Amino acid sequence: MDVLKRNNVIIKGKGQTPMLFAHGYGCDQNMWRFVTPAFEEDYKIILFDQMGFGQSDFSEYSAQKYSSLQAYADDILEIAEALDLTEIVFVGHSVSAMIGVLAANKAPHLFQNLILIAPSPRYINDTDYSGGFAPEDIDNLLNSLNSDYLAWSVAMAPVIMGNADKPEWSEELATSFCRSHEEIARNFAHLTFRSDNRADLKKLQVKSLILQCQNDVIAPLEVGSYMQQNIANSNLVILNAKGHCPNLSAPEETIHAIQDFLTAHKVLQ
Repeated sequence: MDVLKRNNVIIKGKGQTPMLFAHGYGCDQNMWRFVTPAFEEDYKIILFDQMGFGQSDFSEYSAQKYSSLQAYADDILEIAEALDLTEIVFVGHSVSAMIGVLAANKAPHLFQNLILIAPSPRYINDTDYSGGFAPEDIDNLLNSLNSDYLAWSVAMAPVIMGNADKPEWSEELATSFCRSHEEIARNFAHLTFRSDNRADLKKLQVKSLILQCQNDVIAPLEVGSYMQQNIANSNLVILNAKGHCPNLSAPEETIHAIQDFLTAHKVLQ
């Protein structure tokens, strides 16, 4: 059960069907605190911290092991194995949405649904693909992060949140960034922002819900449309929520969209 300690796995809820929540870059499982209570009556809620973030065991980190997003997907599969989980409803935010896709592609029999919140298979623009960033934009972003991680965290948090009228959310995100293990956070940022998982979308067999937000500089609306077109069995819902973190800024709308999807597709409980 080392993986449960390593990733600070927390289990709650009264139901039998597992609902596994995976947080985004620089965050931890606390970012789901406004969403999970709505599902605790009917599901078994599994929360965890990605390696390098929250209360994960930093001593278990190896740059060689965690040299790809697949390694983080394998952590999810290890959690599933340790807890003997099947028929998983996976809820992933930001980069963890794509980590969930990788996990589901490797072990599709374990998952019944993927809920992908503000996902992006590639952040860099390419021929006939708009990811939101030019290559030099990503270079500048990562160079800034490398030179002064704390300053980068404070500057980027409001941009990512995208809710200027709610500065408390930006402050919380910046604080979460600053609590992360700096070396691991740097390495994970390079994996995240240089990733290209477009080919993995076409391999996905699990029924998926894509939730995209308004004015999201990290994952613009065009990305949501691209994902729907390339995931054979998927629904796309455009939220009224602004920014990249609707689990914080618009939890009720996020909850309702997930509930509507699960009800429509008669997810086991």
